[in-house]
Amino acid sequence: MRPAPFDYVAPRTIEEALQLLARHGDDAKLLAGGQSLVPMMNMRLVRPAIVVDLNRVAALGALREDAGGLRLGALVRQHALERDGRIARAAPLLAEAAPLIGHLQTRARGTVGGSLVHADPAAELPACMIALDAVFHLRSARASRACRAGDFFRGLLTTALEPDELLAEIELPAPAARTGHGFAEVARRHGDFALAGACAVLALDAGGVCRAARLVIFGAGDRPHLARAGATLIGERPAAARLAEVGRAGAGELDARDDLHATAAYRRHVAEGLAARALGRAAARAEAA
Repeated sequence: MRPAPFDYVAPRTIEEALQLLARHGDDAKLLAGGQSLVPMMNMRLVRPAIVVDLNRVAALGALREDAGGLRLGALVRQHALERDGRIARAAPLLAEAAPLIGHLQTRARGTVGGSLVHADPAAELPACMIALDAVFHLRSARASRACRAGDFFRGLLTTALEPDELLAEIELPAPAARTGHGFAEVARRHGDFALAGACAVLALDAGGVCRAARLVIFGAGDRPHLARAGATLIGERPAAARLAEVGRAGAGELDARDDLHATAAYRRHVAEGLAARALGRAAARAEAA
């Protein structure tokens, strides 16, 4: 199919892009990697009056280290997550998850910001950003604001972005000492969206006691779920039996969904094991750090 007719403009600065959004609002769509927007336009699921191509806005493609953490421009390509040494040092969870995002061709064009704004509940990057407690920097012609990743995703393909806003930058805090990460997912084929997945970040003190824990389960509901059960590990030594218990409790929190790929019961069952696996990997890496 062909998309409905639309106007096209390619600004060169963030300010120019923001002015276009202020003028057109809901009638405009931002084009980054195009891996989600273009198919949706071809199927006429979205019919923008104007497409604003961000690929000439060089400032949105920056990736830099900042006080041990990272600042990722929204146009950073997904492929950079698995190839850039700065990612491996400051956010190894992203480096581990990146090869599971679609296929190499997809990651070569797909952008970090595009995946986050699209907000597919089965996508890897939204869940990872919540686990890392990332901060999203949103801009409009009116103002700039910061939004934590956990508050950004509102539902199926729905975020906290206003019609005249764009996601400009993702801020990842510096990892604390003795921090480990874990990631696990199940998909029908390599490159498919996950039927269920989990990622975890744990930090241990010098005695091996957990002092910070975040467990996120994705692919089961309408958005990534930050499990309350994960925080119950704080103050404890993360023994395998306890991690399995937390994985079971985290999966029990899910408002899982049925679809043509899997039942809600299957997703909860798989999520339980994946959560325990992600927590176990995170604990082992934190212990070894």
